[in-house]
Amino acid sequence: MTKILVIGANGSVGRHVVASLAERGHDVRALVRDVSTAVVPAGVEAVQGDLAAPESLEHALDGGVSVYLMWPGIPVQPRVVELIAKHAKQVVYLSADVADLADDEPPVIFHQEIERLIRTSGLRWTFVRAIDFAGNVLGWADQVRQGVVRWPYGGARRSLVHERDIADVAVAALTEQGHDGAKYVVTGPESLSHAELARIIGEETGTGVRWEELAPETARAELTAAWGNAAFVESRLRAWESFTREPERVTDAVHQVLDRPARSFRSWVRDHVEDFR
Repeated sequence: MTKILVIGANGSVGRHVVASLAERGHDVRALVRDVSTAVVPAGVEAVQGDLAAPESLEHALDGGVSVYLMWPGIPVQPRVVELIAKHAKQVVYLSADVADLADDEPPVIFHQEIERLIRTSGLRWTFVRAIDFAGNVLGWADQVRQGVVRWPYGGARRSLVHERDIADVAVAALTEQGHDGAKYVVTGPESLSHAELARIIGEETGTGVRWEELAPETARAELTAAWGNAAFVESRLRAWESFTREPERVTDAVHQVLDRPARSFRSWVRDHVEDFR
């Protein structure tokens, strides 16, 4: 059985990839920054490495591994993909809902740059292009505890995806035939407005959560102060505004790969109730 290296093993998706692979009896290696503090399931080998220092991956890649790759938002290191291609035959990359680019087109975001590096590497590959994670609404947790969510664009309709569905699709791509060259856009099963998401959180946590519309100008100032990245805030505001006119798309990728429906946002809230309390 091929050893599977999970890069991003402590992430919200990666930890489920590790657990699922281990439960199925696969030979799993988890890349961590500090082996002495790593917590991994029984039978999983923790190895130390850091994407910011590509040569540190050499040991982790020994042995003809398949690779699950999550890139944490640090500057792209082409050497990482070169090393994966040197040692491995297959990579499953957790990407985003991005457009394909020609080889000579400049990337807009780092996911496109990494996808292009992988496509031209000679590796067998699968891209799991995830829509925004349902886990992003944990940013509302403090407001939920106060009984009101103040946010812009309450009518923006989203298709947020459960992190366990992303992990399950990645595991299937790593362990089953028929996924080479696939670009799966993974979404939740339904389109729900921001205000509806807040209402569902209130219902499942047993608290009366009220929606309060926040003016975009106010949101721009508050989110820039909180997140420290004005360009990112601006891109989010533009996206949310667009979703009031054209809802974030819903795909059947989870059903296509796993032969079951995607988990609902309500089921995600039930899995994370304690995080809102």
